[in-house]
This record gives sequence, C-alpha cells and structure tokens, in this order.
Amino acid sequence: MKVSIIVPVFNEAQTIRELLHRIEGTDLHKEIIVVDDGSTDGTRDVLAALSGITILLHEQNFGKGAAIRTALSYVTGEVVIIQDADLEYSPQDYPVLLTPILEGQADAVYGSRFLGGPHRVLFFWHAVANCCLTLLSNMLTNINLTDMETGFKVFRTSLLRNITLQSDRFGFEPEVTAKLARLGCRIYEVPIAYHGRDYVAGKKITWRDGVAAVYHIIKYNLFPSQRQIRLVPHHVLQRNQSLSSQGQLAAGRLRKGA
Repeated sequence: MKVSIIVPVFNEAQTIRELLHRIEGTDLHKEIIVVDDGSTDGTRDVLAALSGITILLHEQNFGKGAAIRTALSYVTGEVVIIQDADLEYSPQDYPVLLTPILEGQADAVYGSRFLGGPHRVLFFWHAVANCCLTLLSNMLTNINLTDMETGFKVFRTSLLRNITLQSDRFGFEPEVTAKLARLGCRIYEVPIAYHGRDYVAGKKITWRDGVAAVYHIIKYNLFPSQRQIRLVPHHVLQRNQSLSSQGQLAAGRLRKGA
C-alpha cells in the first residue's frame, strides 16, 4: 500500500531538512508532499536544495488546513499521513499509526500524546487546554478520543477526499473530527512519542488558537451545512466503486459480444 505523507510547513528552516531525512529513512512505499505555506525564514531555500519530494508553494500564509487541501490534489497513495514540519512527532511511529488501517480495522487513526507514550514534560496549561478541547469535542461528537488536537493523523485517501474541508488554519483538527464522527467512521487511537518544544524553539500555537478551536468545534458539530452532511462513509464508497467496476466490466463484455 502506497502512503502519501503531507507536510505543511511554515517558517521551519531549522527543522525541515532533518524531518524529511527521518521520513525518507522509514521503510514504506511512500511519497512526500511538502506545502510551504508562505515561509519567510529561509525554509524555501532549504527545500529548493532537496530532491525526490513534491514541493508546493503558497505565496502567503493561509494555514495548515489550506495546505492540506492543496496537497490532496497531488496525493496518489491509498493512505494519507499528516506530519507536522517540526520535530515534535516522530516518523518512527508510522508503523503503529498505519497498523489499524492496514489490518482493515480503521478508516482514520489518531496518534495520542496522552495514552502512555514517551513525551517531554512541558506546559501544564497547554495540557489542560488540550483536555478541555477534546472533552468539548467528545461531548458533541459522542466519541471518546483522548487527543482530538493531535498533529499526527492518518486517513484512507478515499475518505479524506470525500470530506468537504473548509478550515484554513488549525481548525482542521476539530473540523475533520466532527465530520468523521458524523459519518460513523471507524476511528482508532494509538500511543505515540511526543517531543514537545517551547516557544524559544519555535512553537507557534497560542491561546488564540484555543479560542478558535472552541469556535470550530461548535460550528462543525452544531451548525453543519447541507454540503457537509452529504458525506459518504468509506465502506459505502468501497461498495459503490466495486459496483461501478463490475458495471464497466459488464458493459465491456456486451460491447465485445456486439
């Protein structure tokens, strides 16, 4: 199974080369799609010197969600991994993230920072905020995630492409969670290592993103548009694709018989 690894990047000149080196070192049939989201710190110069990856450019900073939407048009793998461009999430965890999908048990997998994996001890109030956002999301989706805001998510490509994604920035996390839950998708969580960084090292998320997350949780759970509701679960897509293939085969036989 081919895996497409999407890397949204904004001002990560100090980490992007090492991250891509670690991704390339994983034993997977893969493609790497990097979306530079308007970086101004030299990240583009680093990317220009690399080969063997797909590099897409935004001329200004639109946000993580916008970068993911851009990358999806270039995905050719059956599975998509969303990988942040810093070094907080390790590509060494790809096997544990992919296993539920490869075994046919899951449509999406979330790497949880709160299920017992090794992690750097950092900000108490960030952890409290994450727990509160996950709790609010769980109350409205009626699923029991431990880490809705995780930056390590894996999806079947056919499913992710069928979801109408709208959020440009970090609202992607609560938006995609709300829509997966509404579809009744099979979501798994697995423990991952988390090498958190502080603001001196370049951490970008702030309290404003927490407030925005509350807005997006409420918006996509309580006020879904008609377009968002008309989504097709993966097992239905699979069945329809199978029926379509059978119909095309039958039509081909009829043409040969004629």
